[in-house]
Amino acid sequence: MIAPARLAALDALRQIDDERLDMGEAVERVRKPLSDERDRALLLEIVSGTLRMRAALDHQLTLRLTRPLARLDGVVRDILRMSAFQLIYLTRTPSSAVINDAVNLTRRGGKTSATGLVNAVLRALNRERQRLVWPERPREASGLAAMTRYFGIVHSHPEWLIERWLRRYGVGDTERWLAFNNQSPAVCLAPNRTLASREAVAEELAADGVETQPTVHASYGLHVSSGPALATRAFREGRCLVQDEASQLIGELVSAQRGERVLDLCASPGGKTVLLAADVGTTGLVVTCDVRRHRLRVLTETLARARIARARIVQVPVAGSLPFAEGCFDRVLVDAPCSGLGTVRRDPDIRWRVTAADLPALAATQVLLLQRAAAVVRPGGALVYSTCSSEPDENEQVVAAFLATFPAFTQARVHQTLPFREGLEAFFGSVLTRRA
Repeated sequence: MIAPARLAALDALRQIDDERLDMGEAVERVRKPLSDERDRALLLEIVSGTLRMRAALDHQLTLRLTRPLARLDGVVRDILRMSAFQLIYLTRTPSSAVINDAVNLTRRGGKTSATGLVNAVLRALNRERQRLVWPERPREASGLAAMTRYFGIVHSHPEWLIERWLRRYGVGDTERWLAFNNQSPAVCLAPNRTLASREAVAEELAADGVETQPTVHASYGLHVSSGPALATRAFREGRCLVQDEASQLIGELVSAQRGERVLDLCASPGGKTVLLAADVGTTGLVVTCDVRRHRLRVLTETLARARIARARIVQVPVAGSLPFAEGCFDRVLVDAPCSGLGTVRRDPDIRWRVTAADLPALAATQVLLLQRAAAVVRPGGALVYSTCSSEPDENEQVVAAFLATFPAFTQARVHQTLPFREGLEAFFGSVLTRRA
């Protein structure tokens, strides 16, 4: 019998490849039949690890194949990758179980003719896994291309992105960034300050066996050190939400004040709305928006669980003017849809799904969003633009393009977190003030 976690992991990888689902959605789909939390944990570890280390896995598999990996059937390729990940990186897992399940998964997928290949490649890898051959590290004087190729395999990132980072940050900081992205991220919580303080949430979690530490940079967050935080009453009843520390800092960047009217334009899933609602208090108002109905449903569920009363949910059109009066908001947050390249540690599928060719269209959409939002900012108010992208195309260049056409705004502050500097995901923020 094939281990349930491996069966589910292959199904998730196929959905990511065939249906272009993101990792989170694919894992959520396949995890429901798994009743054992250990199986659910192994499922996530296999899927995220296989995606995270794909280039390194492909290098090792290619050394043991007699044909190009790209020419193999997609199902066979995914089975080889996920099995190689377990053999190389999950050494506590019995190798015989990994290989046997791989052969049975190949047969189950209707690829009986490939069972011999799968068995032979994985057994060869298993015999040699204590003495794997990796490319030799080039000298820095060897040039950009050589270091890019080396990092691309050993740290398993797309070469186009590595080259950009090397040009901007150099070898040392780039390598630290790549290593950061290959670490499994810990859970970070944002206390819902409308219901409880950080200290109160930490005490409640501790009583339920969950150890936490205050975040270093965000004012209110909690890093989970150990324990099942998402199984606690505090989480179920909305006294805390899952939100990365870098994301929490964007909510703080808005600097919403008591009694203000704030627009959260691209709000789903709602973590920043919860933070903003606490800032404006009972005398203020947060209007929280998104475009698609399914995202509005997620947003509605988040605010209901967090018991946020001073928020109004509005579906906005994809294009054209926003359905609000001119100058009616003190602050507007545009947390724009973006490539997500700053979050590839948590969402490793992004590194293989997004290419440099995607950035111009994303940037054009981001500029349009800022232009649409500008009209509803009051004179003297603030328009805050943010992304979870690492790339200037979506960050500084978008802000510059907006300011070139909207001279009534000036940039008051630039905010950015970088993995090699703050130890956080790469988020960007810009505070643009409208002249009074």
